[in-house]
Amino acid sequence: MNKTSVHRFSSFATFSKTRALKQITLNLTSDEAENLEKYCEQTGKAPTDVIRKLIQGLPVT
Repeated sequence: MNKTSVHRFSSFATFSKTRALKQITLNLTSDEAENLEKYCEQTGKAPTDVIRKLIQGLPVT
């Protein structure tokens, strides 16, 4: 399945005055979801942790 992923960003409750949380809904293709699940099984990491680490590694200028 090669459909484009759809991303929807929405605000989430703030748990402290210094750090706001954002909730992201991410629609994945079947292949993308399967790859993420397999990676998580192999590494023992939670999907949220994997995605967060990838975002943290994005180059920002």
